[in-house]
Amino acid sequence: MGTSDTPTVGIVGAGAMGRGIAQVAATGGCKVLLHDARSDATDEALTFIGGMVDRAAEKERMTVEAAEEAKRLLTKAEGIDAFAECDVVIEAVSEDMGLKAKVFAALEAATDEACILASNTSSLSITRLAAACSHPERVAGFHFFNPVPLMPLVEVIAGVRTEPSVIDRLVELGKVMGRTPVRVADAPGFLVNQVGRGYTLEATNLVAEGVAAFVDVDRIMRDAAGFRMGPFELLDLTALDVTHPASIEIYEQSYHEPRFRPAMLMGQRMQAGLLGRKTKQGHYAYVDGKQQRPEEPEAPGFEGGTFWVEPGEDAAALQEIVRASGAELDEGERPAGDSIILIAPLGLDASTHAARAGQDPERTVAVDPLFGFKGRRTVMQTIVTRPEVMRKAHAMLAQDGMPVTPIKDSPGFVAQRIIAMISAIGASVAQNAIATPEDIDRAVKLGLNYPNGPLEFADTLGPARIVQILEGMSDCTGDPRYRTGPWLRRRAALGVSATTVEPAPRA
Repeated sequence: MGTSDTPTVGIVGAGAMGRGIAQVAATGGCKVLLHDARSDATDEALTFIGGMVDRAAEKERMTVEAAEEAKRLLTKAEGIDAFAECDVVIEAVSEDMGLKAKVFAALEAATDEACILASNTSSLSITRLAAACSHPERVAGFHFFNPVPLMPLVEVIAGVRTEPSVIDRLVELGKVMGRTPVRVADAPGFLVNQVGRGYTLEATNLVAEGVAAFVDVDRIMRDAAGFRMGPFELLDLTALDVTHPASIEIYEQSYHEPRFRPAMLMGQRMQAGLLGRKTKQGHYAYVDGKQQRPEEPEAPGFEGGTFWVEPGEDAAALQEIVRASGAELDEGERPAGDSIILIAPLGLDASTHAARAGQDPERTVAVDPLFGFKGRRTVMQTIVTRPEVMRKAHAMLAQDGMPVTPIKDSPGFVAQRIIAMISAIGASVAQNAIATPEDIDRAVKLGLNYPNGPLEFADTLGPARIVQILEGMSDCTGDPRYRTGPWLRRRAALGVSATTVEPAPRA
């Protein structure tokens, strides 16, 4: 970076993101000039950062000497002209293209042509922002995640005209700041925010369709799929007035790509002011900052019964659950007239699967097999399953103490729908060469705290199973957002890893 051993970094904007970037830059040994249009905001930010590094020293996360050095490296810039000697200037103002364009115009006039101009935007096009500049080749995205000191990822985004050396220099600067940089081509939502739509939008659509309640979706995704936070807990944390407008921006920029179609319910709840933790009411209520989560109803009492399990890949595991519960297992080739029928479809709804298999839909209950019936079991009725059949299946499946969530009929249950969408978007990112498969998985785990990256999910569960789920959902709904792209389809057909990269053609 630059000609000095210590890079000089300018930051425009002293809000939460700007001050976080300033903190990690200073603790990484960079000289930092911080500027905000409101002078008091800069003073407040410098005081805040000083307090944060002092606290880190008190907790022995850094030495007292390192904390003092970081504070020494932080300087207030009274105006844009103070950035004349900077190696890099990072813009961290509001997500407004007009405002950012004005900032970049001023930065171009104030800095040397060798200075990199980077934007911390989370959703606006780097190419479009650079197009308003006289030297678009030195403009790039440098997208940090909030809270910056705790989030290890930074996306380094190349616009269409960004010089490759600019990306190389920002990657090195990201490492100096103690972040893990991933290289990303300019695209709507870049990498992480594209994949994140699969989790929150699909979950919201599930609730809007009446398949399950907010709390049930969260329980399934935490307990069965292994996520640290359910999608609605996450939406309450990030706030709907941030997430929904970003979804609209990604959808518009992608020329209405169906996978990014905003959820009407999310927009309605935003308009109603149910934003999340910051308004004390979102998908959950919050009292003194604590989430008020409804208690889970007790499972029905187990009174026995006879169960027939449809043959298939997951039949043996379901049969063992039936035997262990003390229920009677019907081992006939076809179910007896009084047996409850258990099926384990991938991608299909219970009604469609029962009809295709010629099973009695009034006695049929579907169980989600995607994560092997561990952590939490999801049971799904057909549209005509008798209530007592559903109750007996629920009781039997909960007999060993495993929590069970009943839902209404839906192609792909809950976890299948959400995981398949995450994998489909991740595969699309790879197919469009926005990032490498390795960086896609790395970025999603670091930026979103998912238990697996989208392509890792496909490999762990099987690319062919993910394709089967997507095709089933597409067939049942006719919705193009569930289409299977060539990246996953080819790898499933060949039986190879979802992260497999085809070799470059030779002349």
